[in-house]
Amino acid sequence: MHRIFLTFILLVICSCSDSTQPKPSGFLALEYDLAQYSRVDPDCPFSFEKNDFSDLEKDNPNQPCWLNLNYSGMNAKIYLSYSSVENNLRELLIDAQKLPEKHTIKADLIEASIYENKANQTFGNFYNVEGDAASPAQFYITDSTSHFLTGSLYFEVKPNYDSILPAANYLKNDMRHLMETLEWE
Repeated sequence: MHRIFLTFILLVICSCSDSTQPKPSGFLALEYDLAQYSRVDPDCPFSFEKNDFSDLEKDNPNQPCWLNLNYSGMNAKIYLSYSSVENNLRELLIDAQKLPEKHTIKADLIEASIYENKANQTFGNFYNVEGDAASPAQFYITDSTSHFLTGSLYFEVKPNYDSILPAANYLKNDMRHLMETLEWE
């Protein structure tokens, strides 16, 4: 009887431990501060509003209007390249439209949306690139007579669409805001 009682006590003690249960699936939930924009005049023939979270950098001393918007907290940059239109609009458009095509190997989808703002004399395309492509968004914008600006978003990490999606969506909004506030001088 003593053995039965001792066995019963051991079973009760051993059965009171927590059992291992699988953890539920989790999702990365990145949140970013609400964008605050300020107008910048980069000493180029255009000005625009940029997110205060980014730093404006000159990219190339030989091309003073090639600029970067550096988002150091996200390991990302928006590369801006300005060209003046000098009877070469067709070539500039072809080059700008080829850039998203370079990502078709890794992209699942490339959506182009037409942008037009007659009040600011700005016309162009915005390219949303889905998939593990190097650049998740690109744009070009022009006044069709004198000015041409391209922009490309790149992360300084290996492209993994699911991981960078929240940051990419945030920065795509900044790119659209830049296009909407761009003014030629």
